[in-house]
Amino acid sequence: MKFVHIADTHFDAPFTTLSDKGNLGEQRRIEQRKVFKKVINFIKENNIKYFFISGDLYEHQYIRKSTIEYINNLFKEIENTQIFIAPGNHDPFLQKSYYNTFVWSDNVHIFNSKIEKIELEGADIYGFGFDDFYCSKTGLENLTIENKEKINILIMHGTLDGANLEDMQYNSISTKMLKEKGFDYVALGHIHKNNFQEDGRIIYPGSTISLGFDELGKHGMVIGEINKEKNNLKFIPLDETEFVEQNLNCTEINSVEELIEKINDLKLEENKLYKIILTGKRNFEINIYYLYKYYLNEKIIKIKNNTKPNYDVGKISKENNLRGLYAKEIIEEMKNKNYDEEIIEKALEIGMEILK
Repeated sequence: MKFVHIADTHFDAPFTTLSDKGNLGEQRRIEQRKVFKKVINFIKENNIKYFFISGDLYEHQYIRKSTIEYINNLFKEIENTQIFIAPGNHDPFLQKSYYNTFVWSDNVHIFNSKIEKIELEGADIYGFGFDDFYCSKTGLENLTIENKEKINILIMHGTLDGANLEDMQYNSISTKMLKEKGFDYVALGHIHKNNFQEDGRIIYPGSTISLGFDELGKHGMVIGEINKEKNNLKFIPLDETEFVEQNLNCTEINSVEELIEKINDLKLEENKLYKIILTGKRNFEINIYYLYKYYLNEKIIKIKNNTKPNYDVGKISKENNLRGLYAKEIIEEMKNKNYDEEIIEKALEIGMEILK
């Protein structure tokens, strides 16, 4: 069976980290719509019969009815496609959510907090949806696939093999258990980076567009055909804007003017937004907020200062004051290797700042 699988569109997300950059937040919201329309057009043009949406279709806190109507009107354009939605932690199936109160197109099926099986010709589709912003138990461990001769699909939002307390709050699912259950395809959502494999069985498509610099790389959808013997899958990038991190070593830079010049000389590609990470040793104080006041390439969205002070410890140790005494202690610790280099450097920086 041929299908399209997406997740984590996050319609009407506020794009908090981008909103202070002119109208960039609003641009990304428009790009959300543009990308979603690409998905719908692909389904129409390729006569895809099944469309899986694995949660976080929209932001419950911010979603507007006009956006829900926009999404539903696009669903109506693919009336011959069966659409299955498994609500996630950002769009749970609440009593007053649009999943529960809005009249959706006839080809849309929305799962709730009770695992449900939809019987199709040749396939059974199982699904589960969040009914709150957190989910620690689904009952999946008690599920038994009823007909293993058919293609069996699970659509769900959650975290694979979540080990820490935070992951456990978002439906932590065991990879081992999923494999033992015997699903032919598990359509997951929640993790915004895809884990795509051409013949994979347990797949995160990632978010359809990047929401910021914590979501680097390509974003799009997974398409393909599910078979008992071997799945044939393909990842199709959709987001025309890519978030990129680029390092700039400051060790040889001696003034803020020179730093600005170096930043503006960076070779930046079209359709990419950049976080510039300043590295190396700094020879002057760097005030990030001050840098933003200068004219910078509009593709530079964020600057992060990871530099360390360029202290001459030997020279400082010869000073006849507390700084000198402290520097001597630091040199002694370096010789004895009582602590790793990173801790020593941090101790030096803190001490020099206090004693300057």
